[in-house]
Amino acid sequence: MSCSVSELPQGQLRLRGMGSVVQSGSINKSLTGGQESPNAALQRSQKPCYFCWCCCCNCSWAKCLAIKNTDDNGPTKKDPASSDLLSEGEQPTLEEIRSWAKSFDKLMKSPGGRKIFRDFLRCEYSEENILFWLACEELKQEKNPEAIEEKARYIYEDYISILSPKEVSLDSRVREIVNRNMVEPTPHTFDEAQLQIYTLMHRDSYPRFINSPLFKTLAQISEGSTDAESPA
Repeated sequence: MSCSVSELPQGQLRLRGMGSVVQSGSINKSLTGGQESPNAALQRSQKPCYFCWCCCCNCSWAKCLAIKNTDDNGPTKKDPASSDLLSEGEQPTLEEIRSWAKSFDKLMKSPGGRKIFRDFLRCEYSEENILFWLACEELKQEKNPEAIEEKARYIYEDYISILSPKEVSLDSRVREIVNRNMVEPTPHTFDEAQLQIYTLMHRDSYPRFINSPLFKTLAQISEGSTDAESPA
């Protein structure tokens, strides 16, 4: 019967299939003629990694945990005061930022505003809404018929298809319109769907955005202020 070896804490080895536990040092010595190799001694002195199933892992607990967290695809919240929220050249004036609280249209027309709003939607697990809206805007600028069809198919598969993890919320009427338009895609294939998602963001996400710590930090509005509570 075959068996395999896996590492246990404190330098012990379990022989799978045999149910026995032995000291790793004894096996190392038996394999090297009674003397433990320097590499084996070094591995034995290292803290075992409990996030790995392999017995030859040399990574540290912190490193492995960092990899585990990196693999997590869930949204992560950013520090509102972080300097990387807006890159150089996108920095709006304080007056412009505060104007976003007065008009959703102004927010969506501002490159910096769209970026900040997208970061907020990512924290709310609804980033697909603005991604869909931006993709539709890009499609409207396209002139090449082949590129129009290709981009339309991409948008449909990514945001309209019920099989997509980024599917946006559309009612049956709009879905029927989109399906009919997809027979011969044009730059305006998704106009009805885009308007519905724009309205959804305006009514649902936008009020929370302008009252969020993220926006209030950027707009330098103190907590409890009513300056950002009457959006248009």
